[in-house]
Amino acid sequence: MEKYTPKKDLVRKLSEYAKGVFTHKTLERVKSCGDFMQHLTNLEMNAKKVHRSNSCGNRFCPLCTWNKAKKDAIMLAVLMQAIREQEEQEFIFLTLTAPNVTGAELKNEIDQFNHAFKKLFDRRNVKQVVNGYVRKLEVTYNQERFITRDMYKRAKDYYDKRNLKEGDHNPNYDTYHPHFHVILAVNKSYFTSRDYLKQEKWLEMWRECMNDDSITQVDIRKVRSSEKSENGAVLEVAKYSAKSNELYASQSVFEIFYRALKGRQLLTFNGLFKEYVKKYKQDELDQYKKQDENEYTHLLTSVWKTSKYENLLRRLSVGEFEEYNKKFKDLEEFDDLN
Repeated sequence: MEKYTPKKDLVRKLSEYAKGVFTHKTLERVKSCGDFMQHLTNLEMNAKKVHRSNSCGNRFCPLCTWNKAKKDAIMLAVLMQAIREQEEQEFIFLTLTAPNVTGAELKNEIDQFNHAFKKLFDRRNVKQVVNGYVRKLEVTYNQERFITRDMYKRAKDYYDKRNLKEGDHNPNYDTYHPHFHVILAVNKSYFTSRDYLKQEKWLEMWRECMNDDSITQVDIRKVRSSEKSENGAVLEVAKYSAKSNELYASQSVFEIFYRALKGRQLLTFNGLFKEYVKKYKQDELDQYKKQDENEYTHLLTSVWKTSKYENLLRRLSVGEFEEYNKKFKDLEEFDDLN
């Protein structure tokens, strides 16, 4: 249960921060999330699959968002493989950004992102090459007062242009950075056709749709037909809309995230991706799911007690062994998403 314990600790922090924004009923559900869990496992406990748990389902809960991200990653990997094979499509990974904003501006900035995104994908030259997309909204919070070594390495050009170096005051401290991660489905012929859109064109169009000439970068790259490349794109889209170390940085930061993200559709599907989500939910894409080769022989029951899980392991009965090993065929975990 080593992966669950730190996330369960964060539930306590969420419960404190959410007192003023959650209803009493919602707050009580969040507090008890993950108090009880059962995993199918083997005697060595080197393979586990969730059997039962009391989950609150709240989008700000660290346990529930983690579990949802893993499920979304599995689904996206299956969708991409199916669309690549059945529709003979290739994929492009697109990241749309804009300069950081203050907490007071964040909600309106996300509204502007949504409006600009619709305008961008309603353009004729985009509509004629994009056959579907999956889009994820992510918001990061900059909580570093001073420029760290890692920050300088990641954005050397940005800091050099402003005559800033490691150790200087961070000009983006206490600001928020909303952005879209998008996977686009395109025909194989797209990359050699006259309709091909270069990175400079995407930047120009995004600036126009956002009505913001200060935008300096749009990242766009082809997703190679390799497990590593596809998994990288999948993880960027499936991961959390807000990192837990940023979401729970303080009471005020949490409330800004809450007001900006509450009620929003964070993961959206269009075109071929929307069609294949329906097929996925109707079990029509099972042949693309990785088969679970593990044999489950035991049931691990975990109960949260103050600051840690107390565990009880028992062997499955003959009937349970046959039922559960027949029932669970596809892998539940996406190993790269911790």
